[in-house]
Amino acid sequence: MQNNSNHIGQTSIKTAATPPPIDPNTFRHVLGHYPTGVCVVTAMDDEGQAGMVIGSFTSASLDPPLIAFFPDKSSTSWPRIERVGRYCINILSADQLSLCKRFASRGGDKFAGLAHKTTPSGAAVLDGVVAWLDCVEYATQEAGDHYLALGRVVKMEVVEADNPMLFFKGGYGAFSAMEQNEG
Repeated sequence: MQNNSNHIGQTSIKTAATPPPIDPNTFRHVLGHYPTGVCVVTAMDDEGQAGMVIGSFTSASLDPPLIAFFPDKSSTSWPRIERVGRYCINILSADQLSLCKRFASRGGDKFAGLAHKTTPSGAAVLDGVVAWLDCVEYATQEAGDHYLALGRVVKMEVVEADNPMLFFKGGYGAFSAMEQNEG
């Protein structure tokens, strides 16, 4: 099999000549068997607060402290957030399903009547979240029908040491520990 390498900065992307097609519904079904956390990304721009739900958040590096997430290219909120170059990741609590649905919707004022504090950059920290991370944009790269967004963490806090919201097999739920680590 022949591999082609595309170099982007220090990144190397290897692709097979012509991979067989993967059905998007099958892909979604298989990956739906792996739970993901649910977060709301917020930022303050000239129009006010912007926010969107993401289900693809992870730590990327300890040194420097980097996080990663994958906003959809069709998102109407992501362009506003990206232009600012600073954003806050709000890790939702298992009991914040209504907040998740509010930020997953398109259009409207998602912040109307919503209690929140702000980070030094002005991004919203939503009331009742498990934790938040204030970030500056580190890098953004196209990744198929999404972007790969890397943010450098500049400030963070655990607010409510509670169960985070999880997305699993097309539904929302909470984590149940089989064993608790001492720590």
